[in-house]
Amino acid sequence: MEGPGLWPIYHPRIPPVLRHLSATPPMARLRQVGMNCGCEYTDFPRFRHLAPYSRFRHSVGVGLIVWHFTHDAAQAAAGLLHDISTPVFAHVVDFLRGDHLTQTATEHGTAALIAASPEICRVLAAHGLTLEQVCDYHRYPVADNDAPRLSADRLEYTLGNAVNYGFLSINRARALYRDLTVIPNEDGAPELAFRTRSAASAFTAAALNCARVYVADEDRFAMEALAWLLRRALDRGVLDPADLKATEPQVIAKLLADLVCGPLWSRFRSFARLRRAAERPDGGEWYQVAAKLRWIDPLAVGAGRVSRWDTDLAAEMKAFRRTDFSPWLSGEPQR
Repeated sequence: MEGPGLWPIYHPRIPPVLRHLSATPPMARLRQVGMNCGCEYTDFPRFRHLAPYSRFRHSVGVGLIVWHFTHDAAQAAAGLLHDISTPVFAHVVDFLRGDHLTQTATEHGTAALIAASPEICRVLAAHGLTLEQVCDYHRYPVADNDAPRLSADRLEYTLGNAVNYGFLSINRARALYRDLTVIPNEDGAPELAFRTRSAASAFTAAALNCARVYVADEDRFAMEALAWLLRRALDRGVLDPADLKATEPQVIAKLLADLVCGPLWSRFRSFARLRRAAERPDGGEWYQVAAKLRWIDPLAVGAGRVSRWDTDLAAEMKAFRRTDFSPWLSGEPQR
C-alpha cells in the first residue's frame, strides 16, 4: 500500500479542509492513477523498481505545501483539487489526444467535475468555500505559476520523484524544504524561494535530473506506445472515453479481457530495452517522439534565479533545452 510520502515534511498535520476533501470519491480515484504515466508498468530498468507514487499522494502534498506557506483554505483546497480530472495513465492521454507538447488536455473538466460531486460541494460549503475559489489553482501563484518558476505543484512532484528515483534522500529533501520561504518575484507575485544559494542549487540540480527522466527515450517511447494501445482499445470498443476517467486497475482489467488488447498489454509490460535508429527502419513498430521540456529555475533570496549566478547549472539548463528528440525508437523485451 502506498504511504504518505513526504507529507510529514510538508506540514505536521493535515488541516480539516484538506482531510475532508481528500476523503471524497473523486479524490479517492486518484489513489489508483500513477504519477509516472504508465512507465512504471514496463520492465525498463529505470522504472522497474519504482515505489508507488499516485496522483492522490501528489495532490495532498500540493495542498499541504500551499497550506504551509499561506494558511489559506481556498488556495490549499485549489492545490489539492488541481489534478482531480486527471485520466488514467495521466499524460499518456495527452499523447492520445495529440496534446503532449503542452499537456493541457488532462486539466480539462476540473470545474465541472468538482461541481458534479455532491461530496465535494458539501465539504466546500461546510468550510465556507465556493466552487469559483477552488476550481482553478492557476489563479494562486504559490500553487502554480509559469515555468520555469517554482510553485507548490512543481516542488511536490520534483521532491517526490527525486526521492523515488534516488536523486535525493528523504533527509536531504527535508532540508531543502525547510530552506524555503515566499518572496515577491520579478513581477511582484508571491513565489516560493530558497533562503540560501546552496539549497537553491541543490534543488535545481535534482530537478534537472528528474527532467532528464521525464524526456528520456524510455519514457517517451513508453507513453507513445501506451497511447497507441489505448487508441486501439477505443477503436475496438474495448474501452469507451468514459473509461479514461476510471482507475488504472479497471482499465487494465478491460484490456486483459480482450483477445487483441490483452496480449498487447502484456507486450507493453515486457518492454525492457530500446532499439534506436537515425532513420526509420522498414518493418516493426517505431516511434519518433518529442516531449515537453520541464525544468525549474528557482529564486534564492537576495540573489535572483539560479541561472543568473550558478554558471554550471545555467549551462546544464541550456543544454537540456537542446535535447535531441530525433532518434526513432522501438521497444523489445529483455533478452
